Amino acid sequence: MSKRQDPALRLMLVDDSVEEAEGIVSGLRNAGIAVRPLRPTTGDELTTMVVGQPVDLVLAAHSSRSLPFADVQQRVSTSGKDIPLIAVVEDVDTETFAELLGTSVRALALRHKPPQLLATVRREWADLEARRAQRRLEAQVRETERRCDALIESSREPIAYVHEGMHIRANAAYLEMFGYESFEDIEGMSLLDLVAPRHVEGFKQLLKNMSKGEAPPPRYELEAHDIEGNAFPAVMEFTLAQYEGEACQQVIFRRQEPAVDPELARKVEELRQRDQVTGLLNRPTFLIALENAVSDAAQHGNQHGLLLIEPDHYQRLLQEIGLDSADTIMAAIAERLRSELDGEAVAARFSENSLAVLVRGSDHTATATLATRICNTFASEVFAIGQRSSVITASIGGVQISQKNASVSQILAKAAAGVQSASGVGGNRTELFDPNAMDRAEAERIQAWVERLQEAIEHKRLLLHFQPVINLQGDNHPVYDTFLRYDSGDGELISPTTFLQIAEDHGMLEAIDRYVVERAIELIAQREHAGKPVTLLIKVSQASLQNDALATFVGEQLAMRGASGEYLALQLQEAKVFTHLHAVQQFAAAVNQYGCRLGLEQFGAGLDSFQLLTHVQPQLLKIDRSFIEDLPKNAESQQRVRDIARKARDLDILTIAEFVQDAASMSILFSAGVDYVEGHFLAAAGPEMNYDFE
Repeated sequence: MSKRQDPALRLMLVDDSVEEAEGIVSGLRNAGIAVRPLRPTTGDELTTMVVGQPVDLVLAAHSSRSLPFADVQQRVSTSGKDIPLIAVVEDVDTETFAELLGTSVRALALRHKPPQLLATVRREWADLEARRAQRRLEAQVRETERRCDALIESSREPIAYVHEGMHIRANAAYLEMFGYESFEDIEGMSLLDLVAPRHVEGFKQLLKNMSKGEAPPPRYELEAHDIEGNAFPAVMEFTLAQYEGEACQQVIFRRQEPAVDPELARKVEELRQRDQVTGLLNRPTFLIALENAVSDAAQHGNQHGLLLIEPDHYQRLLQEIGLDSADTIMAAIAERLRSELDGEAVAARFSENSLAVLVRGSDHTATATLATRICNTFASEVFAIGQRSSVITASIGGVQISQKNASVSQILAKAAAGVQSASGVGGNRTELFDPNAMDRAEAERIQAWVERLQEAIEHKRLLLHFQPVINLQGDNHPVYDTFLRYDSGDGELISPTTFLQIAEDHGMLEAIDRYVVERAIELIAQREHAGKPVTLLIKVSQASLQNDALATFVGEQLAMRGASGEYLALQLQEAKVFTHLHAVQQFAAAVNQYGCRLGLEQFGAGLDSFQLLTHVQPQLLKIDRSFIEDLPKNAESQQRVRDIARKARDLDILTIAEFVQDAASMSILFSAGVDYVEGHFLAAAGPEMNYDFE
């Protein structure tokens, strides 16, 4: 997905059943997709929404009666917007498939096959974002080409574009140098026609080599002649380029004054491209070589390898050797690297303490072999640094350049990630980007988390943190929202976003719910017996709604510890309630008999949130944070909060606003009639319940 200001999927659902539509939204949210849903009920409402609001996808039930699919299709098509339409069907046959996909429908989604529906939504959203990105890039390219064309035309450097040896573009300085009045005089002319006869054969060979994909020399000296036949020494510089979408070569053709020593000019040019400390290429020159390799991979399918190399524990090494020896260290490292490279490899100093190697024509095996050899060479011998010596190991990140990842920024990012990964586990190792290896590593990571969670539940290494929930109407009774944390054992506390999906996939949510309930009731009992009662809000997953086990467990724990249920509030996500309505009703009835309260969190983000309250009667509503994040600047969110607070008050339900970030939001929430607030602006969550509610 592309990176944008609002990462949520703006989804329009057309379905006769609110429950079915909410089920789709819930499934997408469970899969980690933030959804901003819309549900029109009439054709005019659909048109108004499509025209007046940003919409990413339309999921329309093929069997919809209130808003027929053909009407939806026609209105989306005539909107003039790039909005993918996905038909939601019960099942599919050849006739339906041909009928729908032969029109403006982009895909079919099977209602009762959630994985297929999810994959279809992800694919169409990704395609939409790719088309949007392409349009943005095309506009940027057009603007960049316009500016470049203006710069080239005004440049005093003689510049031309050549395709298959023929001129396709030349600026005024180029025409003036050769004595031509307009580009029409030179358009389609071979570059060979400007080369003096004694250099023609050598230049022909250069053009042949370049046509085979070989890189041109950075500087090519020859004798040229103008339209009058007057010969003059010249220097040519080649750069891969595109002109009007066609791959070509940009040529800078400079007249070389006779007084200039060609050998001296060559040496100066070489020095300009080198890092003076290591003798390797400098970063700008290396990036040009890398861009050429990426372009070659994209156009011709050739493979190349990139390695980034960083000495391990560099800062500590500097302290031991001395800051004045920094250049000496990098020179020694560069010399060791140079000893392992052959003629096909290009090495450079990429940053203060990192080197880079580009190996043209290298497959993954060859790149991995070179990386391992460099790593072993670094570790095998002591580095002599001035009067001192030291063992220096290296972390190496590599990536294979091919058509699949022909992007300079992506390639560098993957290589840098490899360096960080290798360094993060102690260094002296290599990490090469390999999709299959990444899949295996992900499977190992997931299994490791399953084992950690099992061990954490058994040995009580899951912790609770507490954030105060403050009453805006003057009640000073202590109330805390609870947040789960995993204690890694090394002082780091990990938030549940890292592992809850894994826990859900492996059927561990119910065990985690029981753990949290037991710990919360234990704390409530301790505070109650000490004469300092406190109310705790805890989250319960949908996994605990499958039977009455958790509700029974709550009653057993309250009775065993002599705690009052009135101080325990169990929160369920609104989206989960819609898809487990009967189970939630039974759960609410069961916990209410112990005096416990039921809360709905993320309230207001659903398709018809208040319809839910006709089926479930909670005591608390936690307003979805999307309405609070930009509250002072968003009039629509302010109105939504006022509506929720007013309707909740009419139903004798308390409201909570979370994620409060500033005083302006506090003022708006108070005037809207919200009962409770929480957020970092008031107090961050922590391991102790020590907030002063007085």
